[in-house]
Amino acid sequence: MTELSAARPAVTVATIVERDGRFLLVEEETRAGVRLNQPAGHLETGESLPAAAVRETLEETGWHVRATALVGIYRWEAPETGTTFVRFSFAADAERHDAARPLDRGIVRALWLTYDEIAATNARHRSPLVLRCIDD
Repeated sequence: MTELSAARPAVTVATIVERDGRFLLVEEETRAGVRLNQPAGHLETGESLPAAAVRETLEETGWHVRATALVGIYRWEAPETGTTFVRFSFAADAERHDAARPLDRGIVRALWLTYDEIAATNARHRSPLVLRCIDD
């Protein structure tokens, strides 16, 4: 790997899904243990950013959502690896749930939490972007 390719950021997408005062999150297995995150993942070749966010949400939670707006574009560097991530976060509406759909490998479960519950679990967030995206 060249220095140039190592410095390229990973493009990721995430959704902020709010319903009845609760936000859709996932518990996922990471190198640092089980962490909380928005439904999120990497952009695939030929995929639009909103389509990637919708796909990742379905794969990680079983929820079919409709992306409604771009919330923000964020840059974060993981302290453990030095990897730089550029995250495109989208607001999305929950449309229907497929409870029988298997979740992506590494996803422990999907859950709906209030803002206060999310803020109280800050130490378990995958990154500082979890709360920041909700705040934005």
